[in-house]
Amino acid sequence: MDLAFKDAFLTRWTKYFGTAELPITFSYVDDPGAAELAPIPTAPHECVLTPLAQARHGRAIVFDVSRLGCMGARRYFGFSQELSPTFDYFLSCGIPGKVEGERYKKSPELVREYVKRGRVFEAPKPYLSCNRWDGLTETDHPDVVAFFAQPDVLSGLFTLANFDEPDPDGVFCPFCAGCGALVQYPFLEQSAAHPRAVLGNFDVSARPYVPSQTLSFSVPMKKFERMVANMDESFLITPSWQKVRRRIV
Repeated sequence: MDLAFKDAFLTRWTKYFGTAELPITFSYVDDPGAAELAPIPTAPHECVLTPLAQARHGRAIVFDVSRLGCMGARRYFGFSQELSPTFDYFLSCGIPGKVEGERYKKSPELVREYVKRGRVFEAPKPYLSCNRWDGLTETDHPDVVAFFAQPDVLSGLFTLANFDEPDPDGVFCPFCAGCGALVQYPFLEQSAAHPRAVLGNFDVSARPYVPSQTLSFSVPMKKFERMVANMDESFLITPSWQKVRRRIV
């Protein structure tokens, strides 16, 4: 991490977004280093947003496949392609007396088609390190920058992500688990000619683990660098944004 770039973002974030929560970063690494390993899950289907709260409060945390209690997190973080044999029923109508259905898709057939159309994602390294922006050092190399934000902050991030794009879809919102919008989709955007930001955390199962007025906004590092460079010449310097900023503060 270029420490001058790190500090430039911190200065501009405070200037334009006041006391809004700082983003966290995700980096795939070969070695966890001195960062704390996430606890081994003690409950089945434990949502990864629970230990991620530690990073949001400024304590770096590292995951590997053994430290993710949810099959979805293991898949969306790229550590496993495994799906439950009854996943198609789990995500849809269920099987009476055997599988409780979440009813997020209308039918098992639709779930199977949804899975077929999904992109395979394999983690490039064995560990996923998560750190808040102000805790980054020169040895860190983030792949994804992720915000947990309320609507006014999201408005600013959304508009900034579209600031230098000719198309209207500089941000997209895929149907996926909350952790998929945080890591998988923005990570895969890195290879695109025009990488997009990802609006997420609409996953009903994940909603209880974040405040009620909070969604996620994840950006591949390649795009985030442009967003930061654009801040001082964007709408953020206008009276219109100042009216919104006052509400954030």
